[in-house]
Amino acid sequence: MKRFFNWLFPHPFLTLLLAVVWILLQNEFSAGMAVFGLILGVIIPRGLAVWWPDRPVGFRLGKMAVYICIVIWDILVANVQVAWIVLSKRNKDMQSAWVVVPLDLRQPEAITVLAGTITLTPGTVTADLSNKGHYLLVHALHAPDPDAVRDDIKSRYEARLKEIFV
Repeated sequence: MKRFFNWLFPHPFLTLLLAVVWILLQNEFSAGMAVFGLILGVIIPRGLAVWWPDRPVGFRLGKMAVYICIVIWDILVANVQVAWIVLSKRNKDMQSAWVVVPLDLRQPEAITVLAGTITLTPGTVTADLSNKGHYLLVHALHAPDPDAVRDDIKSRYEARLKEIFV
């Protein structure tokens, strides 16, 4: 039974996400559109499973919810910090920096979430990923201590992502 479930739902989270997005894209909710969204949520990941053989085996949804809350909080705080930097610092006083972040993550999905998190947080942007996926190049708007930026990314985001994508 479990084997059939894994075959039918190769990406259960993606199935749920596609169904919810389909329902939200409709102007009004109806049972027919909800069923159609679920059908799309089953068919699309099933059809794409051939091209995604190394998908994450384990995914901790509860830890991901905590991670999302942390990222939202960090985005709010960073918005205020960036606004303060822009309004109070002259260009010559800014200490922007390029920071190389070595990665312990190896799953492409986890690296993508990390790169997106860095880019979503105002004041930082992920600029490049090394050829073998072992390093991220991050630009920080104001980083008097680039090593602290690197350490913060690794401890605040990467460590949590290692727990989420098992």
